[in-house]
Formats: sequence, C-alpha cells, structure tokens
Amino acid sequence: MSGSYDDSVGVEVSSDSFWEVGNYKRTVKRIDDGHRLCSDLMNCIHERARIEKAYAQQLTEWAKRWKQLVEKGPQYGTVEKAWHAVMSEAEKVSELHLDIKGALMNEDFEKIKNWQKEAFHKQMIGGFKETKEAEDGYRKAQKPWAKKLKEVEAAKKAYHAACKEEKLAISREMNSKADPALNPEQLKKLQDKVEKSKQDVLKTKEKYEKSLKDLDQVTPQYMENMEQVFEQCQQFEEKRLRFFREVLLEVQKHLDLSNDVSYKNIYRELEQNIKTADAIEDLRWFRANHGPGMSMNWPQFEDEEWSADFNRTLSRREKKKASDGVTLTGVNQTGDQASQHTKHSSVSSSEKNQSYPTEWSDEESSNPFSSTDANGDTNPFDEDASPAMEVRVRALYDYEGQEHDELSFKAGDELTKTEDEDEQGWCKGRLDNGQVGLYPANYVEAIQ
Repeated sequence: MSGSYDDSVGVEVSSDSFWEVGNYKRTVKRIDDGHRLCSDLMNCIHERARIEKAYAQQLTEWAKRWKQLVEKGPQYGTVEKAWHAVMSEAEKVSELHLDIKGALMNEDFEKIKNWQKEAFHKQMIGGFKETKEAEDGYRKAQKPWAKKLKEVEAAKKAYHAACKEEKLAISREMNSKADPALNPEQLKKLQDKVEKSKQDVLKTKEKYEKSLKDLDQVTPQYMENMEQVFEQCQQFEEKRLRFFREVLLEVQKHLDLSNDVSYKNIYRELEQNIKTADAIEDLRWFRANHGPGMSMNWPQFEDEEWSADFNRTLSRREKKKASDGVTLTGVNQTGDQASQHTKHSSVSSSEKNQSYPTEWSDEESSNPFSSTDANGDTNPFDEDASPAMEVRVRALYDYEGQEHDELSFKAGDELTKTEDEDEQGWCKGRLDNGQVGLYPANYVEAIQ
C-alpha cells in the first residue's frame, strides 16, 4: 500500500483511517471549508437578489409599455379594462419581487455576513484562529502515540532485517558444505554467522514485541484525546450546519409568495376584474356608440332656401357645445379619427332641437336676418353678398361627414375652400366632384 509522510511527527501514513497519524487534516480543512461555504452562500443569495430585481424591472417595463398600447388602442368596453388589470397585476407583483430582493440582501445576506465574522477569526499570520486551535489539538493528542508508533516502525524494520540476514547466513552455510575447497576454519565462521543471526532475530523480535506492547498501552489515551478534539470540531461544524438550515428557511419564506396575503389578493382582484368583463355589454355599447344605435339627422322637408344655412349654423353651434370645438386630440392618419369624432358628436336629436331657441340671438354673425346694408339692398336670404376668394387646400387627416351638409375626404385629397373659417372652426368648401359642404378648418392646409 502506498503511503504519505507527515512532517509533524516523521511517521509514514499508510492508510486512510482517521486514526492514522496526520489524517486529522480533513477535519481541520472542514473549518476552512465552512468559511468558504459562508461566502458561497452569500454570493448565491446576492445573485438571486439581482435576478429578483431584474425580473421586477422587466415586469414594470412590460406593464408600462402594454398599458400605453392598450390605452392608445381602440376602447371597446369591459374586456379592455380586464386587459388593463393584467398590467396592474404585473406592477403589483413587481413590487413584491423588489421586496424579496430587499429581504434577501438586507436580512439574509447580512445575517450570514455577521455570523461568518463572529464564527471565524482571522490571524495576523494568515488562516483562522479556529483552524489553528484544531490543528494544535490534534498534534498534541497524536504526539505521544506517534512517538511510540515511530519506535514500533523502527523495531519492526530491525526485526525484518535480522530475519533476512538469518536466512542469508543459513543459505551460505548450506552451500559451503557442498564445497570441498573450503577449509574447516572458513566453515566454522559461517556456522558462527548463522548462530549470531539467530540471536539477532530473537533480540529484535523481543524488542519489536515490546514496542508494540508499549504502543498498545498508550493507544486508549490517544483515542480519547483524538476523540475529544474531534468532538470540538464537530460542535463547531454543528453550529454552522444549524445556522445554514435556519438561514435557508428564512430564504424560503422570503421567496415563497404562495403564503403572502398581498400576493393572493393580487390574483383574487385580477380574477374579479376579468370576470366582470361582459361581452354582451361591450357589444351593446359599441352598437350605441358606433353602430345602428347612433342618432341621425335624417333628411327632412325644407320649406325655404335659408333654412339650410340656419340649420347649418345651429348644427355647428351644437358641435362646439358638445365637444368644445374640433381638435386633433385622438386623431391619427389611419382613419381612427372617424370613430373618435363620432364619440364627441353623438348627441341625440332631441338635445339639438332643445338648443335652438337658447343659442340663437341677433348678435350672431351668422344670423340670416341681420344686415349692415343701410339701404336695405341686400337680400337676407342670399348665402353671401361678397364671397371670399377660393383657395385650393389639401386634407391632413381622414374625415367622415357626420351630417348631410358636411364633406367627407381622405388624408391627401385636394378640395377648394370657398368660404373662410367661421367662429366655430368650420370652413365651406367644394370637392372636385362638385359637392359643396362644411369641414373642420384644422383638418386641411393650404396648397403652396
């Protein structure tokens, strides 16, 4: 069996047993390994904390981006609200994972760091105090036994050498008897050599047996001392193992959201929000705001020519009252403004009819009965006595006429402005097909 050599006692180590001289080093090394494992556990927790933080940030960014997309997209009712609730869930869960990150670093990481500092004390010359104490304890326990073991090894070596010498002497004597050239004196020397080697064997054997007996006498004390030092190392390791178990349970509590009341409430609330989504209600809302349920100014018999201008003025006045004028809010160049504008102008026919007597007055510039002509030559029923200069304009956005006297066009279409913008923000114009009507002034730009 191959062996190693322990410099501390000068004895060859020939087996893997704990009781062999020098094999205690594994238990001493475990102390150093304990310190390293503390550092490894802190690194492990630190890395998990970074993962929790990154996951929380990703949830927040995801929720923010999709919340904006959902808010800017078509709104059709309660299902979109339920979709919005999913993003709110992500934001709340993100906060919980940030809390996990904080607990891991501020509690678990710091707890291990402080325990490591208290359990392991570094020396000026290097290493830890606990490691040196264990090393010194084992050496002190092994020293008397190792000394006796060294004597045994020496006695055994001498005994084996004597036995070998005895066998060699006997062999030489036997060979000399067959050699007639040897004289009696030479034969006598060989016989004396055999006798002496036998005596050496007896002496070395006696010494070898005595050294073994002496070793056996100190072995119980050696085992007791080694056991005592080993138990001290075991107690130190037990503290580390119990501490690790305690910390890992704390980590488990911080990571486990299944028992967190706030976490359960998040998904309970999310489930309620999703279940409140009503497809029938959404369809009913869309029908009333974008379908056959919308109000309509159906064509009616008009008694005189000026009635169209009169109703047009009131119609524009109602638009301003309902939506504070036409703005570009919620308008894009893909045709979405049609549905947006419909929302602002969906006023019932009865509301419009009720506004006629309250909005119209003599001070309105659009009053067909007012006139600045002192001679009374102007016909109050004419559209305009002096029409404005016609200007070619280009549509910036799609527009779908909501009433019979309004024009419809697409972004990029060209038309002719025949009258300037009125106080309500409307212009009168003519399409290339000859249709004349009103349109929002800020939906077009003049062609340079």
